[in-house]
Amino acid sequence: MPASSSPRSPALLCAGEALIDMVPRDTPEGRAFLPLPGGAVFNTAIAAARLGTPTLFWYGLSTDLFGDQLRAALDAAGVDTRLCRPVDRPTTLAFVTLVEGQARYLFLDENTAGRLLAPDDVPEVPEEVGALFLGGISLVGEPVGSAMEALAARVAADGRGRLIMLDPNIRPGFIRDEAAYRARIDRLIRLSHVVKLSDEDLFWLTGPGDLATQARRVQALGPRLVLVTLGARGARAFGRDAQGGDIEVSVAAPAVTVADTVGAGDTFNAGFLSALAEAGALAPDRLAALPPATLQAALAFAARAAAVSVTRAGANPPWRSEILEGE
Repeated sequence: MPASSSPRSPALLCAGEALIDMVPRDTPEGRAFLPLPGGAVFNTAIAAARLGTPTLFWYGLSTDLFGDQLRAALDAAGVDTRLCRPVDRPTTLAFVTLVEGQARYLFLDENTAGRLLAPDDVPEVPEEVGALFLGGISLVGEPVGSAMEALAARVAADGRGRLIMLDPNIRPGFIRDEAAYRARIDRLIRLSHVVKLSDEDLFWLTGPGDLATQARRVQALGPRLVLVTLGARGARAFGRDAQGGDIEVSVAAPAVTVADTVGAGDTFNAGFLSALAEAGALAPDRLAALPPATLQAALAFAARAAAVSVTRAGANPPWRSEILEGE
């Protein structure tokens, strides 16, 4: 379990959506919505920084009041936002409803600061970055989806041996061109070293079947690790050892009282990457030789971090000290 990140640890670059979650609240006057900073990749950046991993973030941040709120939250967590140029367009809003503790979303995303990012906006990746994380709804729309894919392709081709992790975090109701979206996810999976999917995401991509068989189908496209989260049933990881043999490890989810699941998968991603960083394995060549015990420890740390997140409303990842206190 990561106690801290080494001062020499490579930095993590999180690229993808930052938005405002309009979270329902009951008031004496009736149902209201509380604006909270969010977005899958934004949440992962916040969580990784809180867990002690040097973290940068890239997306279009608006100059409106919601953009100021997002930037303030990143700053408070210690996320480096030097790559985010101010954009004079509105912030994406995501109205959240909860059904049996599960989040459902209505996105207002047309002509927003992030949605209109284009491939020409892709920044030069700073020298200290050792890993790229991307995913979420920023892979769906255009031109931002093409911008994110261009960034991943640049990192994959730059010869610096940087790790790429993908979490599509699939929102079927947000997808307008399913064929184009599936093609993009396929290309990104082939560029990635780690792919994280919920069990719902996995079966949406591959169709129904045995979970392990379908996860191995994804791995056959190129990733060295496929992680599958199972909610209250924990998580499983599918990889290969240095000799090419199959590795599979699993962890149970800690028993907690769930407030809601907003941001749980995002915190899991950050926990896993932070654990890899602490193990000195935040690089493709180190990942290929990762011992099963180290992989299981990283998976368990990610599950613990996510478990803290679900005990409180909204996307509110834990700080490293909170994980230490729970051991």
